[in-house]
Order: sequence, then structure tokens, then C-alpha cells
Amino acid sequence: MRALKVLTAQQLRNIAGTALLALFLAACNSHTVKTTSYTPIVQDSQDVPEDLLLDVGVAVFDPGIDEIAKREEETVNHEIRVAESRYAPFLLADTLQRSANWGIVRLMPNNESPMDVYINGTILQSDGEAMRMRIEVTDSSGRQWYTKVYDEMISQFSYEPSQRQQADPFQVIYNKISNDLLEYRKRNLTNREIVEIRTISELLFARRFSPDVFDSYLATDRRGNLQIVSLPAESDPVLQRVRDIRERDFMFIDTVQDYYATYVRQMRLPYDTWRELSYEETITLRELRASANRRFAAGAAAVLGGLAAATNGGNYATQTGGAVGVGAGAFLIKSGFDKRAEARIHMEALEELGESLENEVAPRVFSLDDRTITLTGSVEEQYAQWKDILSDIYASEVGDI
Repeated sequence: MRALKVLTAQQLRNIAGTALLALFLAACNSHTVKTTSYTPIVQDSQDVPEDLLLDVGVAVFDPGIDEIAKREEETVNHEIRVAESRYAPFLLADTLQRSANWGIVRLMPNNESPMDVYINGTILQSDGEAMRMRIEVTDSSGRQWYTKVYDEMISQFSYEPSQRQQADPFQVIYNKISNDLLEYRKRNLTNREIVEIRTISELLFARRFSPDVFDSYLATDRRGNLQIVSLPAESDPVLQRVRDIRERDFMFIDTVQDYYATYVRQMRLPYDTWRELSYEETITLRELRASANRRFAAGAAAVLGGLAAATNGGNYATQTGGAVGVGAGAFLIKSGFDKRAEARIHMEALEELGESLENEVAPRVFSLDDRTITLTGSVEEQYAQWKDILSDIYASEVGDI
């Protein structure tokens, strides 16, 4: 019977050792690696002719709400994610435009206006300290360029006033995307392929208004990508009308850019303030969780060690010491629960900050000609009305030919 007790004590000591190892690992894992390097925007070393510059459409991002991990659900404010889904793609479009490597670059309310290159993004993480997004790039032929996840972790230095005046705290992510796009184009596209992509964009736009006329110019290959079968004559009056309509469409999209620019400008100050506070809350939250984990590990080790001593102690003093060990371990475990309660308070603080931001960046209304447009999700409905207007213009102008 005595041998059985010794075996049980040994098992308890092993378990206690495992708990202490977990304590050590928890302490090691509480550290994070943050970048200290800055990636500048790369400009094409060649002087690319204007007719070989691809136009880029950046879609409003998916806020990624359906992909939020369960352990992060309590710390993510859905309203902020929706705001970020407009804010982040605008900064990306602005970065691409400043790179001078592309034609026009626009944040698009939807994909109804064919562009040479499409960029779709999903926000996977954004907490003031870290940002992670998935970027998918295709062209008008349907060819997939690439899908890549970009992430960045910053330090408190990025929120210094001098730094915030220069660029967004996560500007390096947009620079990296810009550089990757340029690298892909240079490595994978010939001048001839660029001309084909631009032509397909124009034919897709024309086909939207007159499918009977322009459908025969395009076909789908075995990979499901569009290819040009034939081309209308440059002197074709219908093609000239389509080009005029497309210029008007670009004018509307430019008006949409003015809205997004105002939206981002008004959002920046409260958003940067929220991100800085969120950064502090995120750091505190992680430290609290690490502290709680260490307390749980230490408590478990003390309890198990105390049980081993109490079970196998040969005298009163040893058994008393074991009982004290059990009590101390129980206190540490309770302390861990208290720490988790404190972490919950910080989660609620994040949520309150998010609600404040939501109130400060309420969407605006502006007028276009004889109608009022509200860009708050109903922009797609408004753009559908704009499409109808363009169709009427096209029909009336082509009818005069």
C-alpha cells in the first residue's frame, strides 16, 4: 500500500513539473516581435507610356466579421470594422496613385465599372497594434494575379504626433502591396498583354450597354478567362459613343472619390485616437492574460506539490507544510480569475471606444446634379440608378447615329 502512495506522489510531482514548464512557456510567449524597418514605395525605373498604364479599381474591403476568431470576438467592434473597410482601401488606392506606376486608381463602390486590375481585400485583424489583411488581385480578363496575406505589428512610436502627421501608422502595409503589384506586372505581363487587358476592359464596358453588338468580340478560353476574338473598327461611331459614356462614368467615380476623401479626412483624427487607445488596451489585455496564465500555472504547481507533500509526509510538520502549499496555490488560482475579470473590463473599454468612433464618422450626404446620394451602403443602389442614366444617354445618342 505504501508503494502505491509513493507512485501517486511521483505522478503528482511530474504533473507539477509540467505546470511549472507551462509557466515558463507562458512567460516566454508573452513577448511579441515588432517591425522597426520601413518599406518605401518603389517606382518603376522605366518611363512607361500612358497607354501601357493599367487602371486599378480597389473595392471596398470585406470587414472580415465572419472570419473573426472566437477568442477575438469580444474585442472586435463590428462598426469599427465596417468603417475600416472603407478607410483602408482608400489609403491603398491613394498609395497606388502616388506610386505613379498605374493609370487612374479609384476606390470603387462595386465592380460594375470594368477596370483593368481589380483589388479585393478582407480585414483579418486590426487592433491598433497589429493589422492583417488578405489581398486578392485579378485583371479584367479574369486572370488571377495572386492572393496574399499582409500583416504588420507596430510600436507606440508610430502614434507619436510627428509620425502621424507623415503617414498612417500602418502605411508600410500599403507600400508592400504597391510594390508587390508592380513586381507582378513587371515579371508576368508583356506590353502586348497589357494592351489586351485594357482592350478587354473597354469591350466589357461596351457589352454592358449593347451586348448584341459587342458580345461577339470576346470569348472564354479553357481556363475561364476572357480573350479577344476580334475588334471593332476605330472609326466605328458606336464605339466612339461608348467611349464618351465611359468618360462620364469615370466622372461619376471621381465624384465618389471626393466623398471617400472627405470620409477618410473626417475619420482620421478620431480613428487614430481610437487606435492609439486600442493599442494601449491591447497591450494591457495581453499582459493581463499572460499574468493570469502564469498565476494559473504557478497555482496548479503549488496545489499539486502541496498534495504530494500532504499525501506522503511522514510527520505533522511536513503535512502542515503541504496544506499551506495547497492554500497558497488556491489563492494564486483565484488571483488568476480576478485578473481575467480585470481583462473583461478592458474589453468593455474597447467596445465603448468603438461606439464613440461610430458616432463621430457618421456617413455624409452630397448632391450630384439633380439628385442626392448617400454613400452608406446605399451607394450601390445609387450607382444602379447611375447605370440606368448612362443607359438612357447611350440609347438616345446611338439612336441618332
